[in-house]
Amino acid sequence: MKILMTSILQISVCVLSLSLLVACDSSQPIQAVVAAPAPTEFQVGETTFNANCAACHGKQAAGTDHGPPLVHKIYEPHHHGDQAFQYAAANGVKAHHWEFGNMPKIDTVTPQDVDLIVKYVRWLQRQAGIQ
Repeated sequence: MKILMTSILQISVCVLSLSLLVACDSSQPIQAVVAAPAPTEFQVGETTFNANCAACHGKQAAGTDHGPPLVHKIYEPHHHGDQAFQYAAANGVKAHHWEFGNMPKIDTVTPQDVDLIVKYVRWLQRQAGIQ
């Protein structure tokens, strides 16, 4: 009886651990469902994002086979603050969360452009429940 209880406990711990790993899997993007156009205050950021970032990060920052989704818990403000976006655009980023390769610096955007892009991305994130 004691061996059976120990086995059941061990199996339960394994199942719980696997469930937590799946729940915390950073490879699964969070898809925002944005039916309406971006509010006026984010439209310039959206246009700038589409011109400079969407080729890799996808429409509405949902990711592509060339770059990760920015509407993802990894890029929430508490993990990757707004300055991380500024750094990435100005200097490029060595691959560390994803297997897309290194991100090159983006010479076509100014720090002011990146501010507008970040505001748009943060709005998309909020639409997906990322705070």
